[in-house]
Amino acid sequence: MIANLALLLLAATAPAAPPHILTLDQALATALAQQPTLRQAAANTEAALASADVTMAPLLPQVNGNASAQRATGNFSARPGSLPGQIGTTGASLSWESFGYYNLGLSVSQLLYDFGQSRSRWRSAQAEAQAQRNNQRSTLEQVLYGVRTAYYQARATKDAVGVAQETLANQDKHLQQIQGFVEVGTRPEIDLAQAKTDRANAEVQLITAQVGYEVAKAQLNQAIGVEASTDYDVADETAPSVAGEDGSTDVLFEEALKVRPEIAALTDQVRAQELTVRSLHGALGPSVVFSTGLTDAGTQASNFVWNWNAAIGVSVPIFQGGQTRAQIRQADANLTAVRSQVETARLQVRFEVDQARLNVVAAKVALSATEEALVNAQQRLKLAEGRYETGVGSIIELGDAQVALTNAAYQKVAAEYKLAQARAGLIRALGLD
Repeated sequence: MIANLALLLLAATAPAAPPHILTLDQALATALAQQPTLRQAAANTEAALASADVTMAPLLPQVNGNASAQRATGNFSARPGSLPGQIGTTGASLSWESFGYYNLGLSVSQLLYDFGQSRSRWRSAQAEAQAQRNNQRSTLEQVLYGVRTAYYQARATKDAVGVAQETLANQDKHLQQIQGFVEVGTRPEIDLAQAKTDRANAEVQLITAQVGYEVAKAQLNQAIGVEASTDYDVADETAPSVAGEDGSTDVLFEEALKVRPEIAALTDQVRAQELTVRSLHGALGPSVVFSTGLTDAGTQASNFVWNWNAAIGVSVPIFQGGQTRAQIRQADANLTAVRSQVETARLQVRFEVDQARLNVVAAKVALSATEEALVNAQQRLKLAEGRYETGVGSIIELGDAQVALTNAAYQKVAAEYKLAQARAGLIRALGLD
């Protein structure tokens, strides 16, 4: 009994295991493996590839086999135009006796030529499938951008918790000092009341920051695509610089155009629409189909008779009520629309690159300013604490200095987050993974 109690006490007083540390690379890798949005995009790509295979089928030989077995009576019935007295027209006896007839057949057909209609339709579907591949890449970049954004948000809230903890520690130190001053009569009671209030407010800030950190980790889990607890910490890592972030917009824009999947997808869609137009023009011409067949039939399975046939068919569209012409006009209009989308996308990419680059520049300047402000605020609090201890400063001066330091620390956290967010935005604008 005593031994069991001792084990329980040891378990209760044992230090808790440190939380798991999640790095950004681990978060990105997990998202690549588990984010359902990526699986959905991959499925859409597979469906587009299968659709391209469907349009290829008419270009290949079509082979069909058939077999039938029939049982029927052999009673003869007169047909319209039969003359009286002809065999079987009058006096025919009716019987329920039935006879069997069996037929086996194999047919092969091959499209020879249709003015490129089927081939253009197939190549158009291939271009659409390639466009979907690029859309899948675009989805991938969006997911990775979301993970980076959520990760840096969690990183910022974690730093905010650190600021709140440091503020609360300072307030605890001030409370102890002021309580001692009040007990010996060197400071009024109102100073102690103010110190207790400041300490309570600092505790509220800490609780708020801790809740914010947990919420940010929950959002990170959602971005990654996992159903898991938030019992982990994000690593203390900063966003690395992006190659070319200090370069010109023109250079970055040209690089982005080469790799942005949206531009590539729209280019593929233009190609697909051009081939659709070509296919519809081909529908105005004739199509030539070769077919051949082999049959084996008879009333007895042991005495079948075989036959073979071959044919070439030509189908010429003469008049379909203007349907094909209308489809061509519609396809031409769609082609113009897609080409306009490419131009619009280029403008959007240019704007995103320019905006992301400027955000990085501004965030770097702002971070430098907040770092200087933090150093000044730390010096101010140190001076205020010294003045208060010597009886020269007031509780108001000390409180204002502490508030200034807390605000400066939060501003530095916010500036670091903005820089990380700006760099994540630049990575996405450049089309990088």
